[in-house]
This record gives sequence, structure tokens and C-alpha cells, in this order.
Amino acid sequence: MFETNLAVVGNVLTAPEWRRTNAGNALVANFRIASTARRFDRETGRWIDGNSLRVRVTAWRRLAEGVASSVSVGDPVVVYGRIYTRDWVDDDNNNRVSYEMEAFAIGHDLARGRGRFYRNKPAANSMIENPDTDAMIRGEATVALDDDEIPVGFGDGLPERVPDEEGPTFLEVVAGLADETAEAGDEPEPVVPVSAPPADTRRTRRKPVAA
Repeated sequence: MFETNLAVVGNVLTAPEWRRTNAGNALVANFRIASTARRFDRETGRWIDGNSLRVRVTAWRRLAEGVASSVSVGDPVVVYGRIYTRDWVDDDNNNRVSYEMEAFAIGHDLARGRGRFYRNKPAANSMIENPDTDAMIRGEATVALDDDEIPVGFGDGLPERVPDEEGPTFLEVVAGLADETAEAGDEPEPVVPVSAPPADTRRTRRKPVAA
């Protein structure tokens, strides 16, 4: 029901391994990374390794092709994807838990090195915009509805406004607020509309008075 998406920064532990699913014949590559924390030890005055997280990363289809041709053991990488746990039993009949990650994007950590990006060539059967393109939604053909078939239109369900009924003006609303806030026995002050100051009105600056 809920998915946990996060980014993991670490180093590649194993070389990417090619696989292909039996059902859909989809290409997939998997490898392992380790994300190790670094902390400063005041006693020795040096940086030392802290806790480590090892994750098995899975990449599908075009991402798998880029991983297999670009990632090698020891590379610093940044992986973003969906993380989850998998329960399994080893050869000694012991219950084990492993962390796995389905990657959405993978790249090198450029803070620790340099790289150059080579864009994939577009497929030869790229889609061309034509009048039939708007009728396709997620690869499925659709048909536009007639006016009498549309279930809900703009403004449906809103209360109708009486033609002879007019709402209060701004001055009437302000006058009503003044009547409510006035104290008993006091005559409410007339409401005067605020007008813009004359164009030649200028703000004068007061001169400082000598002490």
C-alpha cells in the first residue's frame, strides 16, 4: 500500500549481472552497493568508517543497459528508487532478511570524480504527432463523447442564482459592520467612501528640532 522511496549514496560492491525474466522476457541487471557512514574520531584526529548499509539494486530495461555499460566495481554512485525487505531461508535453514532496491535512476557521484554523459540514440520507430495521437491514451484507442453522453458539465451541482436577487454592495456591507460594532445609544457614523488623494498632494518631511 505504501512505498518507501529514497536515495542511497555508496560504492558498488559487485559487478552488474545480466538477467532476463521468464514470463515477460524483460531485461534486468542487479548489483550490490554499500553505503558507509564517515565520522571524525577526536582521539586519533582521523576520519573512520561508521555503520554500513548494504543494498541489492535492481535495474530494468533501458536503465539496465546503461548500468551494465557504465557501472563497475568500486564506482561511487547515487541510486534513487523504492526500497523494501525480502525474507528468505539460507542453506542452513536460518531465516534471513535482505534489503533490496528497485532503482528509478542511477548516476555517478561527481563529488568524487568526473564523468561524461552519452545520450542514447532515439529508437527508429519514434512516435510522430498526428491527429490520431490525441485519441490514444496509454496506448489504448479512445472515442470522444457526444454532448448528450457527457455525465457532468461545468457548473453542474452548483445552486442556481435568482435573477432578481442582487447581492449587497460594498458600502452596504461596511455600514452593516459599523452598526454591529457600535455601542448602545451611540449613533453610527456615516460611511464615507474613501477616495484617492489629490495628485498634487506631497508628503512633507519634518525638519529636526535642535535640542
